[in-house]
Amino acid sequence: MKKLAKVTFVLGGANSGKSAYAEALLPKTGISRVYVATAQAFDDEMRAKIAAHRLQRGPDWTTIEAPMDAPQVLRRQSPDAVVLLDCVTLWLTNVILAEADVDRACADLLDAIAACPCPVVVVSNEVGMGIVPDNALSRRFRAAQGRLNRDLAAQADQVVAVMAGLPLVLKAAP
Repeated sequence: MKKLAKVTFVLGGANSGKSAYAEALLPKTGISRVYVATAQAFDDEMRAKIAAHRLQRGPDWTTIEAPMDAPQVLRRQSPDAVVLLDCVTLWLTNVILAEADVDRACADLLDAIAACPCPVVVVSNEVGMGIVPDNALSRRFRAAQGRLNRDLAAQADQVVAVMAGLPLVLKAAP
């Protein structure tokens, strides 16, 4: 079995295949696989999407719903597990919409990833390749997500971009 990097950062556009790629990184060897989910189901379409993701992963995952408290969840993990945090884009959206202190929340998330006692795979959307948003909230989100992605990439041992389901290693694990 190939050893998983301590922190792997997987990013790409919406529906690029990044979550499926990230899920495939976590070994199926009896090690506890923990899925930290940040999505919130506010409508039927999102409830269906979440249900489809759960079905795709299968029953051998422990799912923890953490729309805003992902840092606390990461700190509580067992050293004998592997964690998939999917995704920090939705987590950041939740933080911004809750009018929380974004800089403090992002620093706490980065600290929690570093302190997590087991390997962590973090999924995020690359949001800076499109047009400039037409409203202040969207521009604020895009700027905050760009900063968080840069900080995650700097902290990660391995960074992989996924486009059209194909991985491109941007930073290889030592």
